[in-house]
Amino acid sequence: MLEGCVPYPAAFRDRYVGEGYWRRETIAQAAEAAAAAWPQAPAIVDSRATLTYAGLIEESRRYAAVLVENGINAGDRIVIQIPNRSEFAILALACFRLGVVPVMALPALRRAELEYMVGLARARALAIAPEHRGFDHAGLARELALSCPSLKCVFSVSAAAGCIDLGASRARSSSAGAAGPDPFDVALFLLSGGTTGLPKLIPRTHADYLYNAREAAKVCALERGDRILLALPIEHNFPLACPGLVGALLCGATAVLAETTRAAELAATIEREKVTHLPCVPTLAINLLELSESERRQLRSLRVITAGGQRLQEPTARALKSAFPSLSVQQVFGMAEGLLCYTRLDDPDDVACTTQGRPMSPLDEIRIVDSEGNDVVDGQVGELWCRGPYTIRGYFSAADRNAEAFTADGFYRTGDLVRRAPSGNLVVEGRLKDLINRGGEKISAEEVESHLMSHPTVSAAAVVAMRDPTLGERACAYVTLRAGANLSLDEVRRFLESRGLARFKWPERLEVVDAMPLTNVGKIRKTDLRRDIEARLAAEQRAADAPASPHSAHGRP
Repeated sequence: MLEGCVPYPAAFRDRYVGEGYWRRETIAQAAEAAAAAWPQAPAIVDSRATLTYAGLIEESRRYAAVLVENGINAGDRIVIQIPNRSEFAILALACFRLGVVPVMALPALRRAELEYMVGLARARALAIAPEHRGFDHAGLARELALSCPSLKCVFSVSAAAGCIDLGASRARSSSAGAAGPDPFDVALFLLSGGTTGLPKLIPRTHADYLYNAREAAKVCALERGDRILLALPIEHNFPLACPGLVGALLCGATAVLAETTRAAELAATIEREKVTHLPCVPTLAINLLELSESERRQLRSLRVITAGGQRLQEPTARALKSAFPSLSVQQVFGMAEGLLCYTRLDDPDDVACTTQGRPMSPLDEIRIVDSEGNDVVDGQVGELWCRGPYTIRGYFSAADRNAEAFTADGFYRTGDLVRRAPSGNLVVEGRLKDLINRGGEKISAEEVESHLMSHPTVSAAAVVAMRDPTLGERACAYVTLRAGANLSLDEVRRFLESRGLARFKWPERLEVVDAMPLTNVGKIRKTDLRRDIEARLAAEQRAADAPASPHSAHGRP
């Protein structure tokens, strides 16, 4: 096991292998087996090209040669920040082939997060698209190359100053890495939700991640010849392997990659590519419901929508079933650390619309416990703990956090509050974590607060979730200021941009208060702030709903 990672205990590993849950193969070996079975089947489709299974493997071998030529070898780490393009899949497979460990970084991340990740992983390389959605990733990469001592080279999917152009390289397909790394060693790092500041690195092994993807494909009925549309950032666990890209490649399906989440554009893609499966967050599901009648007809090839990232509210689930009668609406609740719960495609509507599913694997072990760690009775709300053949035993190089997040017998304390419904499925009721869930993107309040506290006019800061009908939650920042100071939301955003914080983490509302509500021990009482923002939002809604003044139409006071 890679140094800094916590291995599965031998008894558990032997059981998972002995009972066939884990196989003695790497992700690259599994993909090559699929290519041998269906060489000319389409594997990857993006806005630029289509790659067959054979073509994908050939290109991944060429990328592997480029990595080796530039000194990147087994055990090295590479931060990958490529949007939903075929080059992501090619490079990821090249890494899996060599035993290079990719760190999956979202394209939305900026300097603050990337410097931290490169340093923590001791990454030797970074891979980017030079520009994405108007941001100069190549320029940021050049800055990182100067500020991060471990970083030796930057790879790019196209020409950019200071970068190694993967597309223009003349390297030939290589047999390097043909023997493959150890299937039970770390294949990749995912990012945690970042509930205690900056995200932790989640080590996933070849064996557990292959099982994760295969089993998810079964539960979602993703099969050979199907086409799954991946519009969510592909470095997320959900579109990567639940079942996502990896699951598609294992079963002979096609992964259609999209760089947009605009519902109208996705509808056109679904019709053009005859997409059968769509993993999405509830925000996107709501946007699909708002399509025109003609645009909705473009979705007729869809068989399964799997909604995750945050709880799909019952009215939205029922509206989807009503709007698209032939469509199976499936919920998934899970985490990059492992456990996945799905509603099944044959669950009754009342179960599918009101619960977030049950564990995917028969070897998933879950406990729902009270604040003392005692199991609660069915129907009672408690914290979810889990253990199983694809749930990690510890974060990378995070001994202190591991002591908090994992029990002595290996259960992961998720921080999610759930109850078990009479159907046996779980219902997500909230979380212990101080986290804002913005349309499926998890924002650590503590991380944003640490940046706000660096502003010269801010004396205290607290970030809380405020409800939003589209995204579920947005971030609201409460601040107290130093004497005589003023601060606007625009100034806050410019400040956070200058500090390199990802845009989606910026507060979308600012409340300047004279003093923070405090507990007896001097901690900010966030429950009071959450109640306050709820009251403010309710008052604003009442004002908006109030009948207009008879003079207002004429613009008179």
